[in-house]
Amino acid sequence: MPTAGGVSKLAYHANCWGPLGGNAVGVTSIAELTYRTFGDMERAIAEIGSLGFAGVELFDGNLLDYDGRRGALRSALSGSGVKLLAAYSGANFIFPDILDQELARITRVADAAADFGAEHLVVGGGAKRFDGLRGDDHKQLAGGLEKVVAIAAARGLRAHYHPHLTTIVEGPSEVDEIFRQTSIGFCPDTAHLAAAGGDVPAMIRKHRTRISYVHLKGLRSQPFAFTPLDEGDLDMHAIMQALAEIKFDGWITAELDSWPDPKDGAARSLAFLRKEMAKA
Repeated sequence: MPTAGGVSKLAYHANCWGPLGGNAVGVTSIAELTYRTFGDMERAIAEIGSLGFAGVELFDGNLLDYDGRRGALRSALSGSGVKLLAAYSGANFIFPDILDQELARITRVADAAADFGAEHLVVGGGAKRFDGLRGDDHKQLAGGLEKVVAIAAARGLRAHYHPHLTTIVEGPSEVDEIFRQTSIGFCPDTAHLAAAGGDVPAMIRKHRTRISYVHLKGLRSQPFAFTPLDEGDLDMHAIMQALAEIKFDGWITAELDSWPDPKDGAARSLAFLRKEMAKA
């Protein structure tokens, strides 16, 4: 795990500094179907840095917004003492006739991330069909993920798959199946895995060789909500113990999809992480 004395490998996602959504142009253009937070990313980066986080992760749409004016993002990062650690993207992956359009978009994201010296490219996805899972959907997803591995590696990035609610990889058996079929790294998101019925510490131990980057967030079951790491029903201490057991020493990114005061949520999660790391 990152050292207890500092925050050299602790990052935060900028996704809750505004409403979370997608690029509406994606309705008619798969190549433009990005995630985005409708908020001020430079404010988010400044506040994340002011708390003491060393890195930030951005959605693909927010990162691509800086095409043609990357100097503004470089200034925001350097002025806040924060590095762009990772970019998050996604795709349907299961429809062969549009896969090249999806991969072209992911390639643009990887190019931008690499230009800023990022280390990680994270993707989610594997679309749920209206009529349910079909026989080769996991195979199609795995094939697309292997292409993401190649895209990332060619740019000096590590590729990770992020199992996510509302996709065809949610619970433990689906996670096992997709990692049986592909070589991509595993970015466990603690809240999504738990909400899908997963024993998160057990999944971390089981897939230890695939984990080099982690997303942490809390979960409240009733009413359902994602929370800072110091709140909710999810045993974050047990998760941190599992990471210590597997001798995880990579970057940890805390995140929240939404929170009334995003800086406060980030500060609470950082305080929790510092306390847990001190115990370790």
